[in-house]
Amino acid sequence: MTSLTDRYLAATLRSVPIARREEIATELRASIGDMIDGRTAEGLDAATAERAVLTELGNPAQLAARYADRRLQLIGPAYYLAWQRLLIVLLSTIPAIVGVLIGVLQATVADNPAGAIGEGIVTAFNVAVQIAFWVTLVFAVLERIGTPLNLPEWSVDQLPELPSERDVTLTDVCASIVFLGLFIAVLPWQHFQSVVGPDGERLPILDPALWTFWLPLLIVVLLASIALEIGKYRARRWTWPLVAGNAVLSLAFAVPAIWLLLDDRLLNPEFVARFAWLRDGGLDTVARISIVVIVAITLLDVADSVVKARRSAR
Repeated sequence: MTSLTDRYLAATLRSVPIARREEIATELRASIGDMIDGRTAEGLDAATAERAVLTELGNPAQLAARYADRRLQLIGPAYYLAWQRLLIVLLSTIPAIVGVLIGVLQATVADNPAGAIGEGIVTAFNVAVQIAFWVTLVFAVLERIGTPLNLPEWSVDQLPELPSERDVTLTDVCASIVFLGLFIAVLPWQHFQSVVGPDGERLPILDPALWTFWLPLLIVVLLASIALEIGKYRARRWTWPLVAGNAVLSLAFAVPAIWLLLDDRLLNPEFVARFAWLRDGGLDTVARISIVVIVAITLLDVADSVVKARRSAR
């Protein structure tokens, strides 16, 4: 048996109880081996027999549900996995984005910093509830009226790679690149498109004087981080040179940002003057919170890369 069978086993075992994984792995591997032997005895070559057997066994998520005696019938067996996949994607992104946007608007345009966090959390919760309700309702209606989803049939080509084959996934790299790209885009956007005040005048949030050196430097660091993500994907895993490069880039962004916050040079003085809560001590609070967040993110990012590099090395 090849890594195709190993990948199938890994995909199946991740959804079964830990206490039963060894037992199920032994049983399933033996069953697959016997089925392959039967196909090869009929004249098929080993590779073709293996693909045929795994295709016959079907989606490993459904097989795992049978081993764990877990029914996939919240919506219905034909719709459950599609409903679950869509709900996870929507709930993992949209409520957080909307909540952050509402919090920022409350703290800036509405001049309500005290209630900004609460408004953001409440809005994110309400959005999550609405998404869960309407997505579930749509799938329930589709099931009741018998509308086919016309989804492609599962095949062994959809099996995820084993962790030992690739520790860095394309999904994670793409997500990081999109985030870095949005961060880069926000820097010029806030300079030209920020709207502050009842008359709608456009006022940069960051000090325009920073464009002489610091903001271009930060953009270069972010572009280099994108290049690091691409290099990480090409290397297939974290290596020690990549860890060192990541640490350097993290510090190259964090140190100037913290220094500018401590020196009260990051935010535009005209922007600060528009809000009483910033003028009356709020700026120091924002700076302290921002520094804690930057330090925490930097340390977690570097520590995560070190842990993954050590695991890859082993």
